[in-house]
Amino acid sequence: MHNQTFVNQFILLGLSQNPQIEKISFVLFLLIYLATIVGNVIIVVTIVYSPTLLGSPMYFFLAFLSFLDACVSSAVTPKMIADLVYVTKTISFECCMTQVFAVHFFAAVEVIILAAMAYDRYVAICKPLHYSFIMNRRLCGILVGVAWVGGFLHSIIQIVFTLKLPFCGPNVIDHFICDLFPLLKLACTDTHIFVILVFANSGSICIIIFAFLLISYGVILFSLRGHSSEGRRKALSTCGSHVTVVAFFFIPCILIYAQPTSAFPFEKNVFVFTDVLTPLLNPMVYTFRNKEMITAIRKIWRRMVMVSDNF
Repeated sequence: MHNQTFVNQFILLGLSQNPQIEKISFVLFLLIYLATIVGNVIIVVTIVYSPTLLGSPMYFFLAFLSFLDACVSSAVTPKMIADLVYVTKTISFECCMTQVFAVHFFAAVEVIILAAMAYDRYVAICKPLHYSFIMNRRLCGILVGVAWVGGFLHSIIQIVFTLKLPFCGPNVIDHFICDLFPLLKLACTDTHIFVILVFANSGSICIIIFAFLLISYGVILFSLRGHSSEGRRKALSTCGSHVTVVAFFFIPCILIYAQPTSAFPFEKNVFVFTDVLTPLLNPMVYTFRNKEMITAIRKIWRRMVMVSDNF
C-alpha cells in the first residue's frame, strides 16, 4: 500500500445543489449559529459571574459544556454557512484535517463532561450527605483535565490514521464538512481496516459511555423510591434536562460511528442535527427548565443595565 497523496484540496458538495434551498439555508443556519453562540455565551457568563452557581459542580460542568457547544458549532457551522454562498465549495487538505481534528476533539471532551455530569447527579441524589466531600473542587478539576486529555488522545488517533491514507485522485466529498467516512470513500486503498478502527475508536466510545450513562440513571431512578415526592420531582427535573441532552448527543453519534461496515445513509442530515442544532438546543434545555439559571440570568441582565445607565 502506498501512502502518497496527490490531493491538495477537496470539493464539498454541501447540503444541497439547489441555489434556492442554499439561499434559505444560508439565512436559517446563520440565525441558528448566532443564537447558538449568544445562548451558550449567556450561560457561561451567567455562571462565571454568579458565585453561588460557579461554586456548584453541576453548574461548573454546565458552563464548560456550553463552552464546548460553542466550540463544536464553530468548528462546523461558519464554513458550512460560507459555502452556501459559493457555487464551488473547496477546502484545502490542511484545513480538512484540522476540521476532522477539531470536531472529534471537542465532541470527545463533551462526551466525557456529560459522563462527569451524570456522576455528579448520581452523588447528589444517591449520596447527598457526602456530596460536598466527594464532588470537591479538586475532583471537578481532575474530571475536566481527564476530558481534555481524553479528547486529545481520541482525536489524535483519528487524525494520525487519516493522514496515513493515500488520496491520489477523487477529491469530491458528498458532505458539508470533512469527516472520517466521507474521506475513507476517497482513499486509493482498501479501507476495511480503517473502517474497523473508526468503529473501535469513535463507535465504541459512544456505545460504552452511553451504556454507562443509562446504567447511572437507572441507579438514580431506583434510589429515588425512598425520596419524598418533592425531592423526586426536583431530582427528575434536573436529571430530565441531562437525559435530553445525552439523547441529542449520543443517538446521532451511535447512528454515524457505531457500525463496522459503512456510513449511515443519511449521515449529512444526522450531522446537521448533532453539530449544528444540538449546540443550540442544549442551552434551551438547561435554562428554560431551570429556575436558578433564569433567576441568575435576570440578575446579571439587571446588573448590566445598571452599569450601562451609569455611563
